[in-house]
Amino acid sequence: MKAYLKRFIRNFDFALFFVYLALCLFGLVMIYSASMVWAVEVYGWEPDTFYKQQLRNLFISLPVLFLGAFIPYKHYKRKGFMALMLAATFVLLIAVHFIGSGEEVGVRSWINLGPLNIQPSEVAKIAFVLYFSGFFAKKLERGTINDLNNSVFPPVLLLAFAVLLIMMETDIGATMILLVTAVSVMAASGMRPKTFFKFAGLAGAAVSLFLLLAVLTGKDLLTEKRAGRLATFLDPFADPLGYGFQIVNGYIAIGVGGLKGLGLGQSVQKLGYLPEPQTDFIMAIISEELGILGVLIVIGGLGFIVLRAIAIALKAKDPQARMIATGIGSLIGFQAFVNLGGMTGLMPLTGVALPFISYGGTSLILLSFCLGMLLNVSMFVKNESKQE
Repeated sequence: MKAYLKRFIRNFDFALFFVYLALCLFGLVMIYSASMVWAVEVYGWEPDTFYKQQLRNLFISLPVLFLGAFIPYKHYKRKGFMALMLAATFVLLIAVHFIGSGEEVGVRSWINLGPLNIQPSEVAKIAFVLYFSGFFAKKLERGTINDLNNSVFPPVLLLAFAVLLIMMETDIGATMILLVTAVSVMAASGMRPKTFFKFAGLAGAAVSLFLLLAVLTGKDLLTEKRAGRLATFLDPFADPLGYGFQIVNGYIAIGVGGLKGLGLGQSVQKLGYLPEPQTDFIMAIISEELGILGVLIVIGGLGFIVLRAIAIALKAKDPQARMIATGIGSLIGFQAFVNLGGMTGLMPLTGVALPFISYGGTSLILLSFCLGMLLNVSMFVKNESKQE
């Protein structure tokens, strides 16, 4: 243990950690600025309520990050761990349909546990990174990774079932992120391209079949609100006071902010024009108050983490390490893309949080654990390169 602790400290990726911490602290400041009026006017709370709750989330996230950083990533390949993790994930994904909340915003995605809300779809993203990386690493060791029956069908079916459950919440954003993350891990597994494309075809067919079954059983996936968001994506100014209200006011915030911004705390759009501005539209407030500089801070920090994950994956000799780093980089990068794409009109709104910046306990805590795992993989990769 003592030797491992010394190696842990000696090879710790301080650059990655401090960029993560800077993003979290920057997000904390912007959550206070974005939410103080909304907290008072809408909820009747103290102006610093969201700030204090996110500060508590950050205090929980830091030890969670170090836990993820300290646990050797190879433990996640153990059969018992993978079985327990998948079982817990599917229990949560099923339970949210019976005891979940969130209908007021169009999805039933959260399980309320008193002071903390758990979003099972967030758990599923990490669970499938670990499951796919451990599963395919074992198949690669045994030389059976290109066997469709034993190495492709089991993960495809489990992924398709998870996608069905998340779609029925109905959370389109989380579904897309889970699929892209899982496929990215698969792409880094070392299987032949022919097998990979067969997997992609099977995954697409399985997901389509499950969605068809969902529709036939009466589950309305294209709700009125979702249809409105899709129409808004095509032309947000067609309904500027309805479904296009959020996007149009986001455009105004970005345009008013310009290069320099109005100054910290000086946003106009947070005064009721942007609903829940501390969540998925927080970048609009950042742009309005801090201008291009604030936007570059966020994009630069997130870009650094994603590129660092890719660099770690490319240096890793262990397939499992390569897949974990690839999955985490893809998860953070694509989630940021979905958030910013929805805000700028490049894709329909999905309500996805901006990693490390938006208000939200489950997202921050679980992404912090992901960063911890990436730090652990980085430590092992650095140690391997020193021993060469």
